[in-house]
Amino acid sequence: MILKNLSRRLGRTILTIVGIGIGIAAIIALGTLANALEAGYQAMMEGSQADFVLSQPDAFDISFSTVDESVGTLLSGMPEVSAVSGMIQGIVQTEELPYFFVYGYPQDSFLLERIQVVEGSDLETSAASRRGGTPLLLGISSAETLNKGVGDSLKLGESRFRIVGIYQTGEPLEDRGALLPMEAAQNLLGMQRKVSLFYIQLKDPELGERLRTRLERRWDELSISSTDDFASKQTMVTVLHAYVIGIAGLAILIGGVVMMNTQLMAVMERTKEIGLLRAVGWSRYKVMLLIFKESLLLSVLGGLLGVFLGWLILQLVGIASPLFSGIPEQLRGDQILSALLVVLPLGLIGGAYPAWRASQLEPIEALRYEGGTMSASVRRLPLGGFAVQSLWQRSGRTLLTLLTIGLTIGGMLSLEGLIRGAGAALTDIATGTEAEIMVRQADAASSSQSVIDEKAGDRIRQLQGVDHVSGIIMTAITLPDSGGLFMLQGYAPSEFAIRRFPIVEGNLITNNRQIALGRVMADALGSQVGETIEIGGSRFRIVGIFETGVAWEEIGGLVTLRDAQSFLGKPRHVTMYSVKLEDPTLAEQVVAEINGQYSELHASLSAEFAEQTPDMKLSNALLGGISILAIFIGGVGVLNTMFMTVLERTREIGVLRSFGWRRREILGLILREALLLGVLGGIVGIGIAFAITTIVQLAPGLGEALSPLWEPDLFFRAILVAIMLGLIGGIVPAFRATQLEPVEALRYE
Repeated sequence: MILKNLSRRLGRTILTIVGIGIGIAAIIALGTLANALEAGYQAMMEGSQADFVLSQPDAFDISFSTVDESVGTLLSGMPEVSAVSGMIQGIVQTEELPYFFVYGYPQDSFLLERIQVVEGSDLETSAASRRGGTPLLLGISSAETLNKGVGDSLKLGESRFRIVGIYQTGEPLEDRGALLPMEAAQNLLGMQRKVSLFYIQLKDPELGERLRTRLERRWDELSISSTDDFASKQTMVTVLHAYVIGIAGLAILIGGVVMMNTQLMAVMERTKEIGLLRAVGWSRYKVMLLIFKESLLLSVLGGLLGVFLGWLILQLVGIASPLFSGIPEQLRGDQILSALLVVLPLGLIGGAYPAWRASQLEPIEALRYEGGTMSASVRRLPLGGFAVQSLWQRSGRTLLTLLTIGLTIGGMLSLEGLIRGAGAALTDIATGTEAEIMVRQADAASSSQSVIDEKAGDRIRQLQGVDHVSGIIMTAITLPDSGGLFMLQGYAPSEFAIRRFPIVEGNLITNNRQIALGRVMADALGSQVGETIEIGGSRFRIVGIFETGVAWEEIGGLVTLRDAQSFLGKPRHVTMYSVKLEDPTLAEQVVAEINGQYSELHASLSAEFAEQTPDMKLSNALLGGISILAIFIGGVGVLNTMFMTVLERTREIGVLRSFGWRRREILGLILREALLLGVLGGIVGIGIAFAITTIVQLAPGLGEALSPLWEPDLFFRAILVAIMLGLIGGIVPAFRATQLEPVEALRYE
């Protein structure tokens, strides 16, 4: 009976399954990407055959960790140690890809034993030197997707390398990157005489605890981890998993609403049928169980469709970005099982109320049901036309539809508000230095990966019309206790840009090993002027507290440029430059001059700096993809509702047609209802967006930095999208309503 009931209402069934499937697909795709990244790091650790990893504590990711190269020499001399190898990892741009992993190893590293060269030669062979240029080994997956071979050149950032060999390790993350000599990788990433971490092999596993104690005593500013623990501690992986949890929660919420809407309509549509079942002896429990089983089956079918759609999304991601090629093959059985377990709450949540309502139907009343609302009394508003009265009469269905539209609009609106807020904060940072121009590395994969040699700053100072040039460093680290985000900012105390930090307590920094905390961070940590604070293994004395009004700055601290460079392991390098001119009207001319003379740099007007960063471009691209997904889900929900509206009101429409209503009047009536639902849903969505951002800001650590920017065009677009959702969801049902013949409609049961 369950399959028969669902197949009899095939359109409604398909729409519900598709709505659930899309949410599950998002969980599958994001979860696979997060697990692939974690598995890649884990495989790197296990494949290294090392026992311990020595790294900078609290780094956001391996790519952000820096350890002085000299530490390796001291490690090699310790009695417990059998072998030591440094490794450097970073993300750069290629001509084809915005994100590309590079790895650097020393020539004598034991880690190279697992690198299998399948074509060409090793980095240090005579054959490699004869090819000329800086040698590079390209991962086999990258070679296939980039269509590169031995002898070809590959541009990484502003440097060009000669491919001398193709390698494979069997680990997807490494096989999608490139392997460089250590010194070449350090120069490319601006980390001279630094590594990301050290791999350590023990002479005897029983010496592990003794070595750990020795290392902690010798380098209390560094972190010692087993290879098993290291991968799971990467904050980037944790952030991705948090996204998965958020998407899963949203999928359950929206899917549950759509399911409840569908099942309520099913109960209403089948009122007479349920009455007949009750009349022939079906108990309330049996009726309730029937509706529950239908809901659960819909959820399972939606979950299976979601698994397929998730796999398809991963295939498309692999095609669009070779960095993620082979990702679909990493979809595991436990991920599929987890996604399917998510759909069970959909069936329970969406079926609970409709099942209970069906069980409460009295047989006699149900058999006398003639369509319309299930209420004995007719409630009318003192004002409003036919469309308003219709929505009011079916208030339960209306509220569920408004919630579907509201969740769609609220999710989109809150995300865009937060992205705009981040962009506005970056713009405030750029313009707050009173500089007219900001300069970053041209081919950096992200703002945090931007590395500019201070010699470039010296050259900019020589340009005509330039008054001041200030180097700036900005990077994120994680706080060891709370796991929250800490924005470390480096400015030279003598340069003009540091003036943007108004000190409200204490003094501005003047020397190394001093720090001024942002007000938000000072309050969160309970820190006072005169105390000391440990950041990433380094200790600083708090000399002041500043308030800039920019949340991203106030959840961190200000140190000297030299301290920040030392912390990042990038001496004489900065993240960006702020340039102040003698005559601000010459800003565009100087921007063109910098971009024309220095291909490794990208200059922009301070007010336009944020929108031109790769971070904002990526965020806007993600926003576009999520918006399309959300609109589709919301459209399916509205379409489902409006189809149910037409089915429920078949006899009513027949009466109107028999009274002389023309097809276009019926069409206008249904579309007006859909349009009104869209407008009201947009208003509800705005309220939900405010609620979402308020909840997000309560999150410890990162929440304080996520300040949304609400601009009038955001609300206008939200209402416009909501109206579009109403019209998209209403056009097909409205057209269907116009095709109903009066006689057939009046005979509809």
